[in-house]
Parts: sequence; C-alpha cells; structure tokens
Amino acid sequence: MARSPRTRQRRGGGRRRPSNGSTDRPSQRREVVKFAGPVDLPTEISVAELSEVIRRSPIEIIKELMRLNMMVAMNDSVDFEVAATVAVRLGVRVRKPADVEESEASDRVGLDDEASKVEPRPAVVAVMGHVDHGKTTLLDAIRGTNVVDGEAGGITQSIGAYQIDHEGQLITFIDTPGHEAFTAMRARGAQATDIAVIVVAADDGVMPQTIEAINHAKAAQVPIIIAVNKIDLPGADRTRVMTELLEHDLIVEDLGGEVLSVPVSALKGEGVSDLIDSLLLLSEVSEFTADPGRDAIGVVVEASLDRFRGPVATV
Repeated sequence: MARSPRTRQRRGGGRRRPSNGSTDRPSQRREVVKFAGPVDLPTEISVAELSEVIRRSPIEIIKELMRLNMMVAMNDSVDFEVAATVAVRLGVRVRKPADVEESEASDRVGLDDEASKVEPRPAVVAVMGHVDHGKTTLLDAIRGTNVVDGEAGGITQSIGAYQIDHEGQLITFIDTPGHEAFTAMRARGAQATDIAVIVVAADDGVMPQTIEAINHAKAAQVPIIIAVNKIDLPGADRTRVMTELLEHDLIVEDLGGEVLSVPVSALKGEGVSDLIDSLLLLSEVSEFTADPGRDAIGVVVEASLDRFRGPVATV
C-alpha cells in the first residue's frame, strides 16, 4: 500500500516530462529567419552546412534538390551553382566570396579583352514573368515579326536562343527553362544574360512569380525593363502595376525612377517595337562589347540527367 502512491507519482511524472518536451520542440521548428541581404557561399558545401548558412531546414533543401533531379543525403556536397539555385528558390539571396570571384575573373566574357580588339555585340535578353501573364506570347510576337533570315523558317536558332534584327541591330533572346537556371548562370559570374525583361499583366498586377522574377534579376545584378502586357483588356490598369512595383523597390520612369516600363499587347502586337527600341537603347548605354578573335567561352544554360543519355547540358 505504501508503494502504490509512489508508483502513481512516478507514472504521472513520467507522463508530464515528455509532454513538456514535445511542447517545446515544435515551437523551435516553426522559427524561420528571413535574410534581408545576401549570404556568402563557398564553391562547395554540404547539405547540412547549407542548412545552417541559409537558415532553412535540411528537408526543405533536399526537396528542392529532388526537384532538380538530384538525390543527396545530409552529408553530401553540392557545388556553388546548385547551392545558389536552392537558396534562391527558398528566398535567400547569395553571392560568392570575393576571392572566388577574382579567381574566375579571366573567364568572364569581355573582361580580359584588349580594348583595341573589342567590337559591339548584341545584348542577351531573358524574358521572365508570372504564369499566364503572356511571356510566351510576347516572345512569339517578337520572334514572328523580327526574326533574322536563316534556318528553321526564318529563325536563326541555337538551343533555346534566337536573334532578331531590328533596323539593322541585333538582339539575342534566351529562353531560360526556369528562373533557377537564370540565377545559376549569373551567380557564376558569366555574363550570359545582360538584360531582364519582366512581363506583368496590366489586368492582374504583380503576382508571386513576378516577385520571384524580380528577385532573380536583382540577385543577378542586371538592368530590368518592365513590359506591362495585356493593355488591350478592359481591366488593364498601368498605374496599379507601377504602384505595386514600388513595393519591390522598382521605380519606373513615369514615377521619376530609372526603370524602363513599356506598355504592350503581345496578342495584338502593340508596343512590341517600342519594347525592342527600349532594349536597344539600354544596350547602347551599357556598351556591351566582346573580342571576336579570342577563344570562345560557353555557358551551360541548363543541365539535367537523362535516363537514357546520361548527363545532358544546354549550352
């Protein structure tokens, strides 16, 4: 009889201790730290280390890697490009340490070209935007009316890229398969993309993928042109778009800023020539040059693992 109360007390205490522990642990898991600025990543980092640096759970990181067709464990390492891709998809801006950037400086297009040998080159433009905002239609409108005469029905085409000739001036468009590929290219320091065109529907405004595109362009440190699409629709509101862009530190010229904004209707072809003129103007101001006589430098736009062919790259 004397042992019975003590036994009940031990059982009660045993139940309370796990209860307290289980209350504390979930609250710790829910804590998420958001970074205001970029974080430095090395050329190679393990999943566990990446989790600590960007303050995201290993599970989140592994899920993103799986979406990139990569099966890795906690202690497996990934290179900077992959780590940067995952970090940006999880909302964290990254950069390479200065010593790494400097070691790769000689590989950057145009950086070590002799001034006497360089020539103007076409700007390389990436078009991005929220789903259903008309990015594909805009690309088709640009390609359909201004293609360079050549192969494949008048389109000079080379693996996801094509050039247009507008009044004797060339622009190269690259259709990046996803924002992550665009970010990885820029994070490596290769000047593969010079200008980002962000398409925003005038009747829909700034949406989640619009914000994602803005963040990618900012992380890449490339100039941005806003193409306000679908201006022909009854609900089109350009002022609303410009106001919403202010929330993301993009001030268009109409509001006294420096970001070019062009109203277009990709479906009807309205404003497409104005957009091309803006791209050429920005290209002229930026003075993109290269030495055509130097050794060629290539950039991997996208890489994947094909079950039949193995590793496949778009160059």
